[in-house]
Amino acid sequence: MRRGPVAAAGGVAVVGAVVLAVGFWPGGDGAGSGRAAPSGGRSAAAPSASPTKSYALSKAPATIPAVREHTAARGPGWRPDEGKGRVVVGDGALADEAKLLAGELKLKYGGESDPGKGDVQLTLDDDGEQDGSKGGDESYTLTVKGERVRISAPAEAGVFYGTRTLKQAVSGGRTAPEGVVRDRPAKPQRGFMIDIARKHFDLKWLEDRVRELGDLKYNQLGLHFSDDQAFRIESDSHPEIVSSDHLTKDQVRGLVKLAESRHITVVPEIDSPGHLGAVTREHPSLQLRNARGSVTRGAVDISKPEAAKIVDELLKEYAELFPGAYWHLGADEYLALTARDPEASYPQLAAAARERYGAGGRVQDLATGWLNDRADTVRPFGKKPKAWNDGFFRGGSTQAADDIEVAYWTGKEIGAREPDEYLKAGRKLVNYNDEYLYYVLGQPQTFRYPTGQRIYESWTPLVVRGTKPVSERYDDQILGGTFAVWGDLADAQTQEQVAAGIRMPLRATVQKLWDPRKPARAWKDFVKLADEVR
Repeated sequence: MRRGPVAAAGGVAVVGAVVLAVGFWPGGDGAGSGRAAPSGGRSAAAPSASPTKSYALSKAPATIPAVREHTAARGPGWRPDEGKGRVVVGDGALADEAKLLAGELKLKYGGESDPGKGDVQLTLDDDGEQDGSKGGDESYTLTVKGERVRISAPAEAGVFYGTRTLKQAVSGGRTAPEGVVRDRPAKPQRGFMIDIARKHFDLKWLEDRVRELGDLKYNQLGLHFSDDQAFRIESDSHPEIVSSDHLTKDQVRGLVKLAESRHITVVPEIDSPGHLGAVTREHPSLQLRNARGSVTRGAVDISKPEAAKIVDELLKEYAELFPGAYWHLGADEYLALTARDPEASYPQLAAAARERYGAGGRVQDLATGWLNDRADTVRPFGKKPKAWNDGFFRGGSTQAADDIEVAYWTGKEIGAREPDEYLKAGRKLVNYNDEYLYYVLGQPQTFRYPTGQRIYESWTPLVVRGTKPVSERYDDQILGGTFAVWGDLADAQTQEQVAAGIRMPLRATVQKLWDPRKPARAWKDFVKLADEVR
């Protein structure tokens, strides 16, 4: 946790842009209503735009997250013409994105063909329009001109994000404004993590979250599915540890497929060597015991080869089930290291450390070696390992492998290290700041349910620990952030209450991950927009 007994910015201006007065759209946003054109990011006037009697200069589309750049133009914009307009593709690889958008907007799918009036064209960029150095595969350009829409990007992910912008821009009968959107995320990892181990969430709930995350341009879904309370995914290698309420492998495959269709990577986590109570209940011989013979809650005895064997068998078994690039290894809250004198309290660990690392070997070395060994297990399957910051143990001579990403969640653990210590060492870090991004059911310890407003107004990816940001010089090492739900007191909220409680925090978090600048909208206007672009 992140969870045991020890337990800020979005709208965009183009540099040098002219901020224009709000114009009115005959036949535009809310046709005939005389309402102001949609706004969300900030717009720049196109040098070639010339006044006409018919159309005011457009405003940026109203979306969450807000688009980062919009070049304004004059024209009628675009609105889906149900049953008549089409979604066409310039490349067959975009058929899935096109069919999804066509279904959402009640348009026809036109396959690979030239666009006509009223159509949307999706295409992989081949005309130099996209500056890939600015956003890579997730960047896109959305052009509304001549009563048609063109979405182009270097890769399918960018095209998908362009379709999410268009979907929101026309929601509620709106019109997508004339002009050009050039958009890209500030951070490459934009995640939501759910603890399904201590609280069972049904498949439909998880699928609904995937759809929500996709529309918000998140690209990771973390599944913490093993803990002291339960093990929640079907296992062939160790069926004895699986809880009665669990997901079958076929259900997981379906969830992963749905996530892939939204360009979301599912990141599994089997936390070890702590938080393995579901395993040790069925394998009590692996329980960690102190010098007095007392069991240490949730921990396996890492001096026993059998403990590593069972965890590695599970890691290998699920490698096929989760084909994404990342694996979260946990490694936090190994309670042996919270003892005042780990060597005296756990002599068997001390002896194993000396045997492996020489006379100076300590329990910290043995724990770090465990983390490195688990990373060695998942790397051959193409996985990039992650671990919680309190799994990078201080006090030994052994160092965690350089490629293990730091999932920084707290500074409250014993022997806590400031984020700067990891960043100065050159490590890459993902922000899980428990001050802002932790939704802990029942609010135990000092946890409080986060509010979207606090995230929106005060947090940025640089605020890694507490409320103080790290230096901007580390910005490139902070790969993104993840909003996390933990089931400490599982019955404190229903699934529906959790979904409602995280709704605005999720939107605020992604706004700050997509664009680090101060949001253009006031919080009350952001909330209103969230209700309008459901």
